[in-house]
Amino acid sequence: MDRKKRVLLAVSGGIAAFKAAAFTSKLVQADYDVKVIMTENAQKFVTPLTFQALARDHVYTDTFTEPDPGYIAHIDIADWADLIFIAPASANVIGKLANGIADDMLTTTLLAATAPVYIAPAMNVHMYAHPAVQRNMKQLEADGFIFVEPDEGYLACGYTGKGRMAEPEDLLSMVDHFFIRKSHPEWHNKKVVVTAGPTQEVIDPVRFLSNRSSGKMGFSLAAEAAARGADVTLVAGPVSLPTPHGVKRMDVVSAEEMYQIVMAQTSHADLIIKAAAVADYRPAETSEKKMKKSNDPLEIKMERTKDILMELGQRKEKTVLVGFAAESNNIKEYALQKLAKKNADVICANSVIEAGHGFQGDTNALTLFFKNGTSADIPLTSKADASRKILDAIAPLMEGVK
Repeated sequence: MDRKKRVLLAVSGGIAAFKAAAFTSKLVQADYDVKVIMTENAQKFVTPLTFQALARDHVYTDTFTEPDPGYIAHIDIADWADLIFIAPASANVIGKLANGIADDMLTTTLLAATAPVYIAPAMNVHMYAHPAVQRNMKQLEADGFIFVEPDEGYLACGYTGKGRMAEPEDLLSMVDHFFIRKSHPEWHNKKVVVTAGPTQEVIDPVRFLSNRSSGKMGFSLAAEAAARGADVTLVAGPVSLPTPHGVKRMDVVSAEEMYQIVMAQTSHADLIIKAAAVADYRPAETSEKKMKKSNDPLEIKMERTKDILMELGQRKEKTVLVGFAAESNNIKEYALQKLAKKNADVICANSVIEAGHGFQGDTNALTLFFKNGTSADIPLTSKADASRKILDAIAPLMEGVK
C-alpha cells in the first residue's frame, strides 16, 4: 500500500469527545490519513473546527451537506476508509447501529461501510451495564464490530466504575496493530515469550544487587510481536514501563522468580526471546534485618544463579531461541561462544560502552549471529525499529514451528 493508511473517526456525543481530539492528533502524527464524522451532540462538546485543524480535512456533520457534487459524501467516505473507529461511542449510537437505524451522517455512513469497525464505548457505569446496552453490544459483536472495552475509574458524572473511554494511546496501538497484523500473517497466533529488564537480588530489607537494564529493548520486542498477531507473554523484571497493548505481562523481581516463570512457559512457546539482563550472582545469604554500617570492610559471599538461557537451550526442541549478549569488548567472539554454548538459534549482540548502544537509552545497534553461521548488522536506530528488524530476521526461522 503506497498511499497513507486511512482511518475514519466517528465521534458521538459525550464528554470523552475531548479524548477523540487527542486521538486524532496522535493518528495524524503517526502518519495516518484521517477523516472525521461528528454527530450533532458531539458538536456540543467539541467544535468541528477543532477536528478540522487536527485532521487537516473537512469534518462531516450533516448527511445532506454535499461539499462535492461529484460524490455522495456518506458513500464516498465509507468507501474511502481502511478502518473505522467510533470514539466515543454513546449508548444512543450503539443502539442505533444495533438496530439498523440511519438518521444522521454517522449512522448512515456506517450502514454503507464495508471496512472493519472498532467501537470505543463511553458512558455512565450503570448505562454501560444496562441490559439493553449489553444486548445491543452483543448484536454488534455478532455483526462483526470490534469493541474496545472501557476503562474503570472516575467518570465525569461523579461515579467511579467501568465506562471511561480507553485512552488515546491505547486506541492508537489498536490502529497500529490492525495494519501491522495484516502485513504479517506468519506471526498470527504464534506463542512468544519475551523476558525484559533487570533482576534484583536481595541483600537485606533495604538493599539489593541489580544492573542498569531499563527493559526497553524487551518491551519493544514484545510490543512488536503482539502487533504482528502473536500471543505474547512478557516476563518483566522490576521496571516502570507500561505494559504494551495486547501483551500478557508477568512481573518478577529475582533471577530465581524469572527462572521459574520462564520454565513454566517453555512447553507451549514457539519463540523465546531472552532480552532480560538477569543477575549472574546473588548473595549466598540474605539478612532479614537491615545491615548496620561499621568501620570494617564488608564482604558478601555470592553464589551463582541459574543460567536461564543455558537451560532453555538444553530443553528446546522446535522452539526458536533468541538470546542477547551485552558486551564491552570482543563482542563477536563472546557472542559466537554464547551462541554455541547455550544452543541458541540467534544471539543479538551489542556494546554497552558505545554511545547510544547500551542500557537505559531509547536507541540500540546490534549484530545478529545465527546458528547457520550467518550474521546481520542493525545500525544505530530506535529500539522500536530495531525490534522490527530483529523480528523480520527471525521470521524465516519460524516457518517450521507449528
